[in-house]
Amino acid sequence: MVAAPTAHTTDCLFARARDQVCEALRSVVPGLPEEVVQRVEVTPPRDPSHGHMATNAALLAAKPAKRKPAEIAAELVQKLADLPDIDHAEAAGPGFVNMTLKPYVLQGVAKAVLEAGEAFGRSSIGQGTRVNVEYVSANPTGPMHVGHCRGAVVGDALANLMQAAGYKVTREYYINDAGTQVVALTWATYWRYLQVIGTDIDADTFSPLTPNGLQYQGDYLIPVAKSIAEKHGRALANDDGSPADPSVWFDIIRAETLVQMMAAIREDLEGLGISHEVFASEAETLASGRVDAAIAKLESKGLLYEGVLEPPKGKTPEDWEPRPQTLFRSTDFGDDQDRALRKSDGTNTYFANDIGYHAQKAENSDVLIDVLGADHGGYVSRMRAAISALTDGETGFEVVMCQIVRVVKNGEPVRMSKRAGTFVTLRDLLDEVGRDAVRFTMLTRKADAQMEFDLDAVVAQTRDNPVFYVQYAHARCRSVLRSAEAMFGAASVTPAALATVDLSGLTSDVELAVLHRIASFPRSVEAAAAAREPHRIATYCIDLASDFHTLWNRGREDTTLRFLHENDRETSLAKLALVSAIASTLRCALTILGVVPVEEMR
Repeated sequence: MVAAPTAHTTDCLFARARDQVCEALRSVVPGLPEEVVQRVEVTPPRDPSHGHMATNAALLAAKPAKRKPAEIAAELVQKLADLPDIDHAEAAGPGFVNMTLKPYVLQGVAKAVLEAGEAFGRSSIGQGTRVNVEYVSANPTGPMHVGHCRGAVVGDALANLMQAAGYKVTREYYINDAGTQVVALTWATYWRYLQVIGTDIDADTFSPLTPNGLQYQGDYLIPVAKSIAEKHGRALANDDGSPADPSVWFDIIRAETLVQMMAAIREDLEGLGISHEVFASEAETLASGRVDAAIAKLESKGLLYEGVLEPPKGKTPEDWEPRPQTLFRSTDFGDDQDRALRKSDGTNTYFANDIGYHAQKAENSDVLIDVLGADHGGYVSRMRAAISALTDGETGFEVVMCQIVRVVKNGEPVRMSKRAGTFVTLRDLLDEVGRDAVRFTMLTRKADAQMEFDLDAVVAQTRDNPVFYVQYAHARCRSVLRSAEAMFGAASVTPAALATVDLSGLTSDVELAVLHRIASFPRSVEAAAAAREPHRIATYCIDLASDFHTLWNRGREDTTLRFLHENDRETSLAKLALVSAIASTLRCALTILGVVPVEEMR
């Protein structure tokens, strides 16, 4: 979880430039509707040779002004070129305007970073909007696995990102501790318990005794069963060790199994650097009456009716038995079909239970974000419809989908965990490559893109490994600063001291390029938060690391670009301010990702 440092008034160059462009646009096109002005963007151009910033202002204004974009762009260029921060501006393409900043503007970025410290890049665009991010929410039926890992990392980084952008974030885990899977888990634990107390009963013998077969046979339940046996002895079985009636043991086994499985899950999450403020229980939600209350609210709005659904996809009328059910008019809220809330026997559907849970979250949230596996695609429209209906559209509902992760080593899929029985556990992954490598790698691609997690690649010390590449950049910065302490004294190279030095000597194209990249970090945070895409911050880290390594390598050929000049204190301190700003920005970005920056590479 990202700590919340004291808010800082670090100015975002792109936000400031946007204000200036909007003011110029109002002057060029008097009476332009404000909703058009609000859509103006100032972004880095795709091609760095086109300048530092580009704006679409002329394109947006052309239609309402009934003028050609090129004409408006030409007038904007004249207005913007007169601004003190702009070195030059030029029209481009069908109405874009490119702008190049004066060097002193970029030089001032280093000072701003050093003064802001951990607050650099933080924004207030969220305006305190209450956002509930629910992630992981794995069924407590076994150890955390790689599939859970990606959603956990994405959700945690997204929560960090939203907090950095000024949202008030609640991190929540929904414990699915009701339903058939928990029943199956309870029976599986009881089977292991019988074995622990010495009953000779194998899976084939025990399975017919269960409601739905012996579904969980991994070794991970043996320690759970041992602890239960230590506490209860043989009291949960018949005198001869045979299975007792479920009324004797079921509630005890269920409760103690869930406690221990959740403890193991929390331990795994802690190993991944993840914590939640709220652990919500499905069983408690059902017992609280919230589900029936939500259904009653929908009924009071006239949104329920008795009806028969069409056969599911793949089913024909011949093999589908239509039954009257209580249906929710979700099509009134954009869903593709109405949804069942109560079955023909009067019991609630799983969707109804989920509505009750989300209604509970909506009581204290303005936006609900669920981080889910890609197999939940059909879930989004129906839940969005329910939340819209229950809150009269006042609470937003969003879903971030995470695709599966394929773990490979030596080019081959990793063998399954013996302890888990059927999958690669999160603990296996953490033991193999470490927390930070797992977190950063999981965030190098967009969540809904499939991923191959190569165990060899993520520990390789090469530039092709983004984890190493970024960490090496930070470690190099720290190494330079340690050398500078020995050369000029520790007091001279603190962030506070470096924020006061003359930076006018930072004029080379490669130095200004790094400063421009640093200047774009606040905007990157805002854009990533708005898009709900924390992987953009990982991409930013890689880009900034690349800029720094380029600067380092250029210094081998051009001595004027080297950071330390023993006989030129003034030049050295200016360059050290840049190095310190790079390191600080990397730390700010890595903190959002939940990755600890290293001080040195070993």
